[in-house]
Amino acid sequence: MGTVLGLMLGAGAFLVWWSTWAADAVRVPTIGRWSRSLRDDLHQAGIHGVAPHTLAGTAALLGVAVAVIGGAVTGSFVIGACFGALASRGPFALVRGRARARRGRMRESWPEAVDSLSSGIRAGLALPEALSQLGERGPMELRDAFAAFGRDFRASGRFSESLDELKARLADPVADRIVEALRLTREVGGTDIGHLLRTLSELLREDARTRGELEARQSWTVNAARLAVAAPWAVLLMLASQPQNARAYDSGVGVTILVAGGGATVIAYRVMMRIGRLPQEQRVMR
Repeated sequence: MGTVLGLMLGAGAFLVWWSTWAADAVRVPTIGRWSRSLRDDLHQAGIHGVAPHTLAGTAALLGVAVAVIGGAVTGSFVIGACFGALASRGPFALVRGRARARRGRMRESWPEAVDSLSSGIRAGLALPEALSQLGERGPMELRDAFAAFGRDFRASGRFSESLDELKARLADPVADRIVEALRLTREVGGTDIGHLLRTLSELLREDARTRGELEARQSWTVNAARLAVAAPWAVLLMLASQPQNARAYDSGVGVTILVAGGGATVIAYRVMMRIGRLPQEQRVMR
């Protein structure tokens, strides 16, 4: 009887504890999160005509081509498959590298853009006009997106829908905050938008300066991670140039070594990149 009462007391305590946890509103499937993240990377890289599944298909075809060529050159299908798997990551790495570089340029451009927007609003321009003028006088990195906003607004006359298109083109957390602040000002009114933009400009400048210093100090960790990943596979490529060495990896032991080496490489690379790379601001106002 005492055991039953103890179990019931423990179950009750667990249910009370469990009830204090807020349930997730919506659970986004893993594939959906991956596709959305990749779509943001494509937009941030300036590649607007390519869908995530198209990039994934291109990466798969590249991996198969490299695997076939590598197997033919080395005489070992296993080694060819290893290099094919590495090559299939190339398009994703290229897109993310371009997106990262463009995010850095945009981070440096946003304070100037916010200052120009604030000046236009203080001068009495309507919000659509103040945004459209950034397509002509704003920072070069942002002009195309704001010029497209001006064309969208002139064609449709719908401010909210044009803002949504602007957010999708920029795919940037700072742009999300600015767009939602302007949307709120347009819909409910307000006189603090100038002060809000000036404060945001100061915060963006400080963030860009701090992040630039930290990235400069931690860049050696990122470079070391890339060198550590490339070195063993470069050695494998040199060893595979000799047919007798390449055939040694076609055995069960050879496959095990390559799989274990590949797994260790992936884990070590991800750990080092997690340590050496600063976290990116997430888009919470899509």
